[in-house]
Amino acid sequence: MTDASARVDAWLWAVRIYKTRSAATAACRAGHVRVNGERAKAAQPVRPGDELRVRIAGFDRLLTVRQPISKRVGAALVAAAMDDTTPPPPAKEDMPFVPVRDRGAGRPTKRERRDIDRLRGRED
Repeated sequence: MTDASARVDAWLWAVRIYKTRSAATAACRAGHVRVNGERAKAAQPVRPGDELRVRIAGFDRLLTVRQPISKRVGAALVAAAMDDTTPPPPAKEDMPFVPVRDRGAGRPTKRERRDIDRLRGRED
């Protein structure tokens, strides 16, 4: 491999997107990593200028590779290795309310199920 590229899983680990390289590899296998719009395998090389879309905790992060690195580096060097163009997350007020049942509460009753369906907009 040349100096102008690095494995995508190693790069994601090196710039601290994932805590471990194996977590980055698993994310690639699961299809959570896209390089220039295409699903990426863990060994796919990334080069300067490549755009990555990484899905973490239900949200996408948009990253642009400035410098391909494969060894974990300090936070100051991470900022030089990538551009994070992720839009800010929506405000909590804008997010829909999702009702949560207590763990161990059992199955919902018929009335509770109808209330849940009504909240989800599925009135019959």
